[in-house]
Amino acid sequence: MAQSLVIINAVALTPALLQYAPNLAAVGKASPLKGITPALTMPAQATMLTGVAPRVHGVVANGWYWRDLGEVRNWVQANALLSRPPLYDIARERAIKRGEPFTCAKMFWWFNQGARVEWSVTPKPHYGADGSKVFDIQSSPEPFARELETAHGKFPFFNFWGPNAGLPATDWIARASAATIRDKRPTLALVYLPHLDYDLQRRGPSGCDLPKLAGELDGCAKLMIDAAREVGASILVVSEYGIGDVSRPVYLNRVLRRQGWLTTRSGPFGEMLDTFGSKAFAVCDHQVAHVYVGDKADIAPVRDLLQNTDGVGAVLDREGQRAYGIDHPNSGELVALSASDAWFAYPYWLDDGAAPDFARTVDIHRKPGYDPCELSLDPALSLPKLRLAMTFFKRKLGLRALMNVVPLDATLVRGSHGLPALDPGRGPVIIASDGRALPATPAMTDVAAVALGMMGLDS
Repeated sequence: MAQSLVIINAVALTPALLQYAPNLAAVGKASPLKGITPALTMPAQATMLTGVAPRVHGVVANGWYWRDLGEVRNWVQANALLSRPPLYDIARERAIKRGEPFTCAKMFWWFNQGARVEWSVTPKPHYGADGSKVFDIQSSPEPFARELETAHGKFPFFNFWGPNAGLPATDWIARASAATIRDKRPTLALVYLPHLDYDLQRRGPSGCDLPKLAGELDGCAKLMIDAAREVGASILVVSEYGIGDVSRPVYLNRVLRRQGWLTTRSGPFGEMLDTFGSKAFAVCDHQVAHVYVGDKADIAPVRDLLQNTDGVGAVLDREGQRAYGIDHPNSGELVALSASDAWFAYPYWLDDGAAPDFARTVDIHRKPGYDPCELSLDPALSLPKLRLAMTFFKRKLGLRALMNVVPLDATLVRGSHGLPALDPGRGPVIIASDGRALPATPAMTDVAAVALGMMGLDS
């Protein structure tokens, strides 16, 4: 019979932070985990689930340009994006071959939709034809979400992302996951705890109360650790990256626009990026940017322009991408890496008066890049929380109203990630309740194999 396993993805946890997380540290043997580039959520999770690099599984960022559609798409949840079998599919097939049962619970990990698991839950709003949005979670089977909310209260969606993102969302996930581990007894449970991702991006590690934040995460993790021990499950703790201090945004798209490479379309809702008319544009994602260049003849001059831009650490062509394991057709013709104290902001407009209407809102799908400014309220606004309350009231009356409270000032962001960790103590970590399962120098590509070994399904 396969040994049951609980995998806790403690986002942004590092070996250095374990001193403030005694429950996580006590799980077992801890080791720095050699990460990937780009050190971002979706590529990291795809690598841990499949055991291969982005050049193979194809998830090259949290969002990229879909050339066949001419669109930038971010945070796509489809399990089918993985071009290699994920951990839960491999484990299931091996258990079935042995005539053994296998079940999986996937709690807020990415690539949730369409995953072949018994229980899954993920944030998923409802979108109305009038442009309205109602926040909710989606589960498989469908009654599972209502079962969890009946037991643990409504999922605090506004604490999962946006200016109010914080502890309540991680606490809810932890409580719901611990109950699932006890009640469903899955062979494999994957749990995502995002708490450290928020304030560390807002304020940077130097501006945070690290003992407090890590202690709060540790308290949430303890709920799963206790549940795992109660049902006799092994425990594997992983993280995706460490977050470092940054002091300056770099606007690659504005650089490209000023030189005539990027074009926009003006309209009633502000300037929109014209991907078809642009010769080159960047899909910015923390400290990494995929730069899409339409004509091969333009690659060299665009590379030279960006390489000489202040705050850019490196610009990788296909050969350079190969060294980082990110040379995949989904990648840009060029991939830019920031300097260690900088990060890439997505804005392409040159005048804030021409900014698109979504720029000042939390809108992770329409922005052609990642926007950590969504984690903050615009300090230039008077009474921003009252403004939010009025917006909610208008929506209750059936009126359309934008929650335009997100700042356009990217200098407010003080923490970021995406680059390889220069100090292993400040990069990702792995902790196994059975230390014998870990290789001498574990890498993110080893996580799936470690998990299979801990379940006794390594062959």
